[in-house]
Amino acid sequence: MSKPFKSNGIIEEFFTKDNLRCYIVGYDLDDQGAQAYRWKPLVKTIISAIHEFAFGLHEQAVTSNTETVEKVIEAANSVYKIENFENVKKLYLGGGHIADDIEDKYLRRGEFGELILHLLLRDYHQTIPLLSKIYFKDSYGFTVHGFDSVHINPITKTLWLGESKLYIDPTLGVKALIKDLKEHITADYINSEFNIITKKTKHFNFHPDVEYWTNKLSTSEKLKTRLNDIVIPMLCTYSSQSFANHDDDEIEEFKEELRNEINKLSEVFLKNNDHPLKEKINIVLMFFPVKCKNELVKRLHTKLSLLQAVGD
Repeated sequence: MSKPFKSNGIIEEFFTKDNLRCYIVGYDLDDQGAQAYRWKPLVKTIISAIHEFAFGLHEQAVTSNTETVEKVIEAANSVYKIENFENVKKLYLGGGHIADDIEDKYLRRGEFGELILHLLLRDYHQTIPLLSKIYFKDSYGFTVHGFDSVHINPITKTLWLGESKLYIDPTLGVKALIKDLKEHITADYINSEFNIITKKTKHFNFHPDVEYWTNKLSTSEKLKTRLNDIVIPMLCTYSSQSFANHDDDEIEEFKEELRNEINKLSEVFLKNNDHPLKEKINIVLMFFPVKCKNELVKRLHTKLSLLQAVGD
């Protein structure tokens, strides 16, 4: 199946095991023949999803439009109207960064973890966005919903309610994901979110399944029944020690070290996930190790700010 943002040339599905996934971007030769991390194509690929991320499919924002400068500028302007994105941009472009122990989870959203999750879900899990929080915040002033992504998979008829974290230390990122899981996967929280999603999507018909999900989310099914139709993708993007130790992603030493790194993080998740319904929740645990989380966020804001300035 084709990938809307064609990220497979840049982002590799390095590791897949049951409901565990790992995606990486590796190295390539620079002009001097040395190995260099592929920052530029990575940032370009992530930015290519910004228009659909910002506007969803509510205005028929088909993915072919995401490659045009005008659409990216429009999305950048919309994104930076959101206070936390603007604040994080100023922080990173001023030489600072967000520490792992910061308590402000809304400020963290300005690091584009949700954008990376959107891209991976679209290109590797065949989902489509049912709801774009930025579109509704920008266009209607509605309260932003709690989940970092609200997608559907038309093939499996499942609702994908995603969570994402960007951390330097992946262990802290995993534990933060578990905290969100415990807060968000409750009967009251899910019912509240379903009501919000239904109200926001009932006037849109950009896909045949929209009406199906609008009707389904408005029912009063039991939580245990609803969980059968829900997938919870949980993404942790982080600074990887494997990339710090190696400058070649094709050698076996790197691959073995990264596999061990991912397996250990998976064990941390399993050990610390004490959600009372954990056996009933369909979780897809996703890792995106990068050479430097702070560098990634800085480059994303730098690129998007430059594109935004083109329209001024």
